[in-house]
Amino acid sequence: MKSYFTRFYLLIAILLLANVAIASTLEGRVVGVADGDTVTILDSSNTQFKIRLMGIDAPEKKQAFGNKSKQSLSDLVFNKQVMIEYSKKDKYGRTVGKILVEGVDANLEQVKAGMAWHYKQYQSEQAVADRRLYALAEEQARARKIGLWVDAEHMPPWDWRKQEKSRK
Repeated sequence: MKSYFTRFYLLIAILLLANVAIASTLEGRVVGVADGDTVTILDSSNTQFKIRLMGIDAPEKKQAFGNKSKQSLSDLVFNKQVMIEYSKKDKYGRTVGKILVEGVDANLEQVKAGMAWHYKQYQSEQAVADRRLYALAEEQARARKIGLWVDAEHMPPWDWRKQEKSRK
């Protein structure tokens, strides 16, 4: 039995180290905020990167709270030096990552402020600790009825996008 636990803990340690090893970082200044979950950064070599915030989905611009969500993210990161922790690009070529501004997780702050959903469809791509923090932040924002949660008729952006696509 002791051997089983030793192997189990060793496997967990390897998996955690593997997760850290595949993560990369970018640093730069935020020069654009497209919406509540997408920004553009400029690195020290003047290369632009479009960043999609990992683990969250914010209202679309034409959706209720879309402009407020964009403004909230802008207040957090615009024209500031940030570090992006990432491990993939999405189908649109955007880097998907966590934005840290002065050590603060901007993605999580969007959820805490009720300006974004925890994007559970992609939560398996998040570190376990982040997954838990984001889920709890959404629960608390819902309970406090802040941000988009004041609207009883709020529609998740993934449903809104499907609805818009079917209209066209």
